[in-house]
Amino acid sequence: MTPAPLTARLSIPSGPLFFPVTAYGPDGAVDLDTYRTHVRRGVEAGAAAVFACCGTGEFHALTPEEFDGCVAAAVEAAGGRVPVVAGAGYGTALAVRYARLAEWAGADGLLAMPPYLVRAAQEGLLRHYRELAAATSLPVVVYQRDNAVLTPATVVELARTDGIIGLKDGHGDLDLMQRTVSAVRTEAPGDFLYFNGLPTAELTQPAYRGIGITLYSSAVFCFAPEIALACHTAFRTGDEATAHRLLDGFYRPFVELRDRGQGYAVSLVKAGVRLRGLDVGEVRPPLHEPAGDHVARLARLIERGHALLEEDK
Repeated sequence: MTPAPLTARLSIPSGPLFFPVTAYGPDGAVDLDTYRTHVRRGVEAGAAAVFACCGTGEFHALTPEEFDGCVAAAVEAAGGRVPVVAGAGYGTALAVRYARLAEWAGADGLLAMPPYLVRAAQEGLLRHYRELAAATSLPVVVYQRDNAVLTPATVVELARTDGIIGLKDGHGDLDLMQRTVSAVRTEAPGDFLYFNGLPTAELTQPAYRGIGITLYSSAVFCFAPEIALACHTAFRTGDEATAHRLLDGFYRPFVELRDRGQGYAVSLVKAGVRLRGLDVGEVRPPLHEPAGDHVARLARLIERGHALLEEDK
């Protein structure tokens, strides 16, 4: 797929952007059958795109062979109904290897994860992402967070780079993002995309919408697609009453629970998928499973979220 079609398909999504967890069997090996089921259910529930083997999908814990199998399985399960974007990261050489694996597996695009471990100057980050984009025909979305925070000038250069179509922000500095959006709009006008990539992005999405960023990742969609879809629809249609009810009654308590443990942005989501009846296994080290009382609180919170949906009927 060329950059333009993927940009068009992501620009005005009909539903949440789905970041599936990676399923493991009792022996800890990747369970592709369960993974296909997870992806297929998400697409059928209304996902606008599948972002396979990214942060929620434990990209860091997958071997290249497992990554290849998971991306191919996601492409198969999506069946062309929505685009599949795959993670790619570590140093430049490994990121290129993952990008080519994703391309051969049939992915429609890449999410460029931050480089592993190092903190680099803007010039080095720009070179890294440009070399990644040049090594594949897949369009690239750059993921800004942690050790890869970009200046507006760097993002302008990325927007001018063939094959780079957008920026996902997991840093959360709205002042920086406002200046970035303004700089690209004036110095590299076009169809460059922006995504709110903070954990549980729904809670901060009203603020991101205020600076024109309407796309966001939804981990909640993994285990409560009905709630995530209702929230997405409320944002899209300007239904503030529904949005506020879900944000106040479900999303804020979920974020407070998520913040009770390191790595819960992944492990608590995976626990939620299991609570909804699909055994996707546990997280791999160094992540750890959430405490039992936290899982029980999550179960009650999911029930509360569905009760909130009934109030709107």
